[in-house]
Amino acid sequence: MTSVAARKRLVPRLGRFAWLMALYAENHGRLARLFDMRDLSEGRWISDIGDGVALRVDVIGQHPYTTEVRLSYAMTDPVTGESDPSAYVRLYHDAKQAEATHCYVGRRWQDVIGLNPTPERLLGHRMQMNTFLGKWLQYLAERGHSTRTLKFEGPLARIERDAIVQDA
Repeated sequence: MTSVAARKRLVPRLGRFAWLMALYAENHGRLARLFDMRDLSEGRWISDIGDGVALRVDVIGQHPYTTEVRLSYAMTDPVTGESDPSAYVRLYHDAKQAEATHCYVGRRWQDVIGLNPTPERLLGHRMQMNTFLGKWLQYLAERGHSTRTLKFEGPLARIERDAIVQDA
C-alpha cells in the first residue's frame, strides 16, 4: 500500500488556477486557427458561412501586446436586447493566452455570481466562461468560420463602441 501512496505523490495535481491558464492557452490556439486577430483592424468584421446566422467579430481595441474583441451572433435576445450569446475576449499575444472576460448567455455575470463573489466562486465562473468560449470556438471552426469567411463591415460608430465597452 505504501508504494501506491508514494506513487500518487509523485504525480502533480493540476490546480484550478493552472487549469484556467491551460484553458486560456487552448482558447488562444483555437482563436488563432479561426482568425488572425493581430491582422484585423478595429471595427466590425462579419463571418458569414451562409447558414443564416452571421458571426460578428467586433475588434474593440488593438494594442502592441493585446487585442480586445467581442464575439457574437448578428441577433439579439428579444427580452434584453443583448447580443446572445456573446463573449468579450482579451488576447495576450506575447503570452499566447485568450481570456473570456465576460460572457452573456441569457444572463449577466452579476445575476450569475452576485456583486461580491468569493475568490472560489469567481474562479469557478471564469472556468465556466472560458470552457464555454472553447466549445463555441470549436463549434465555429467545425461550421466553417475562418479568415476566408471574414469581411470587414466598417469601423464601429463611437456611440456603439462606447455601448460595447460599457456592456463589458
